Amino acid sequence: MLTHPANLPQTRPHFSLSCVVPVFNEAAGIVRFMEHLHRCVAALTTEVELVVVNDGSTDDSGARILQCADRLRVHYIELSRNFGKEFAIQAGLDVAEGDCVVIIDADFQHPAELIGVMVDRWQAGADMVYAVRNDRHQEPWAKRLARRGMSRLFSLQSKIQLPAGAGDFRLLDRKVVMTLRALPERTRFMKGLYAWSGFNAQAIEYQPQPRQDGQSKYGTLRLASLAATGITAFSTVPLRMVSVLGLLIAFGAVLLGFWIVFEKLFLHQPIAGFATLATSILLLSGVQLLALGVVGEYVGRIFDEVKRRPLYIVARAANRGAVRRRSIRERNRT
Repeated sequence: MLTHPANLPQTRPHFSLSCVVPVFNEAAGIVRFMEHLHRCVAALTTEVELVVVNDGSTDDSGARILQCADRLRVHYIELSRNFGKEFAIQAGLDVAEGDCVVIIDADFQHPAELIGVMVDRWQAGADMVYAVRNDRHQEPWAKRLARRGMSRLFSLQSKIQLPAGAGDFRLLDRKVVMTLRALPERTRFMKGLYAWSGFNAQAIEYQPQPRQDGQSKYGTLRLASLAATGITAFSTVPLRMVSVLGLLIAFGAVLLGFWIVFEKLFLHQPIAGFATLATSILLLSGVQLLALGVVGEYVGRIFDEVKRRPLYIVARAANRGAVRRRSIRERNRT
């Protein structure tokens, strides 16, 4: 059961809290969401900042955010174009100053009331608190199957365990944020990076709320692209699988060759004609193209890394919500 903001402690003055909110074309409900989020977190501490990252929205999301920036203590970051949610989150983490940082979507599907529970876990010693969806029955079955398959495949082919059902809705301690800032890679799969960083992580369940405005920006193609990014960014298993596949086909071809010779010499069977030859060529061509595609995916990742372009470009920024980050000595003292 979620804790209502009215039932939360009124002030917790000994820490500062930043909320990173990536936004893309959420003009219809962004002000209402920010007001709701501010009410929830203001009940937890007097030191609050809302880091809102406008990821190249084409509607008037930016103007609506700035209208309430002073009132809601918003640190506004506007990117020069749509770089994607992973980079928008990183942009928010790069400027967030709180002792702990909460990442939350702006579509009301992540219940802001749950932040109080996250803070309680953090104050009890957790370095990371991530929310796990306990009900996906409202999603299409194909999407649920794809998510489960992605999580299992990632866990099987990587040493990192990706919690099933976990997303970007989570609280990060300051040291986790600084770790994510220090990672130099250009290919950002945030869910994998959270898990890779280690630290003391705890899960809490939540019931996703209906989206109140607009539609999801993640379609099938974008989810597939994100899955490919995650797999190739954290493991070389696909390359090894292609090598094993090639070895098996080569071994099978040798056995087939021996069998054809045996049939011709001892069973007096005629050697198969065009159909067998055409099938073999098509099979080998398909395997070669598959191998080239897998290798090309990794070469593409290398190509992006060596160019060393910035992860994102900030076109505009307005900081109306600066908070004071306490030193480690001050935090230990309290």
